[in-house]
Amino acid sequence: MTQPPVVRGPVRRGRKTKLLVKRLQPGEIAVIAHRNLDRVSAEDLIACGVAAVLNCRTSAADDYPNMGPVLLVQAGIPLIELPDDAVFDELRDGDAVEIHGGTVQSGRRVISQGVVQDPAEVLAANERRRQEIGGALAAFAENTVQHMVEEQDLLSGKIDLPRFETSFRDRHVLIVVRGVDHQADLQALRPYIRDIRPVLVGVDGGADAIIDAGFRPDMIVGDMDSASERALCCGAELIVHAYADGRAPGRELLQKLDLPHKLIPAPGTSQDIAMLIAAEKGAELIVAVGSQFNLVEFLDKNRRGMSSTFLTRLRLGERIVDAKGVSRLYRPGPGLVPVAFVLGAGVLVLIAVVFATPGLHDVVDLLWLKLRVLLGGAP
Repeated sequence: MTQPPVVRGPVRRGRKTKLLVKRLQPGEIAVIAHRNLDRVSAEDLIACGVAAVLNCRTSAADDYPNMGPVLLVQAGIPLIELPDDAVFDELRDGDAVEIHGGTVQSGRRVISQGVVQDPAEVLAANERRRQEIGGALAAFAENTVQHMVEEQDLLSGKIDLPRFETSFRDRHVLIVVRGVDHQADLQALRPYIRDIRPVLVGVDGGADAIIDAGFRPDMIVGDMDSASERALCCGAELIVHAYADGRAPGRELLQKLDLPHKLIPAPGTSQDIAMLIAAEKGAELIVAVGSQFNLVEFLDKNRRGMSSTFLTRLRLGERIVDAKGVSRLYRPGPGLVPVAFVLGAGVLVLIAVVFATPGLHDVVDLLWLKLRVLLGGAP
């Protein structure tokens, strides 16, 4: 295994990767505790321009082929697995460290000794897991059956929903989740959003993606742990997804910001609730951006709630489509600018032809006289 070069830089710690990436700066070393690093989290780390990633958990277990470690090493970012959480206690944000192979040092003091993830070994292990995916499938199926029993009210539409200010009846609804290719999909859907004007719903951090794309969300649904204050204060209707027992940690932030909101205690994930709100309130079509749409993506996310999302999709049936399908099938009409340009060019050509043809001068004078008479002017 080829040892990676020495990496130097300040550290930035975060036990929740989706929150850490909001604070990461280019050149910093990310310290995470993320078991089975998923694709979306890895893409976020890469986009932040991290110099290296120190993971205090196993980046890839043996039960399914998660893509996070593969993407990091393919991007040339050193990934070091540490044996424990010592770096969270020994280091503070901004502390400068050096990484020599798997050794993490602050000055001359060794903080931790980890294992560098070799790119060739990471790729080989991922391929091996793809060949032995049966265990992950069995666990996913078991969770799915368990959700069918535990979440009958959610899947049968028996969850009590409040009255919303946002109108969904007979409209298209675009639900944005912070997920695979969500930013690229939003850019591809710009003509669709411009022409159809769907209801824009952001699920937690998906609200920031909508704003970054140049739009404003009509509604934000979630536990509010990854939506920025900028998004929460943008004027969207705020729906807090609480636990089934009524606990809602995200509500405290909204109360602190003095923002009006509604509470929905329900099982499942926040994207499940967003989809069910749109369906129950009469949406004609639900377009999902960043949400899981195939088995590999469901397994890669590796959350128990993914079984619930899988079942929610089955319940919504033909009313829900993937953003990629919409962007490929939708044929946008011309915008106002191209139409105005064509009309303006036509008028200029007509004027040029009239001035260049003396025989048309009398015709123009006659038309102008008739127009004045029709408008009540002097003959």
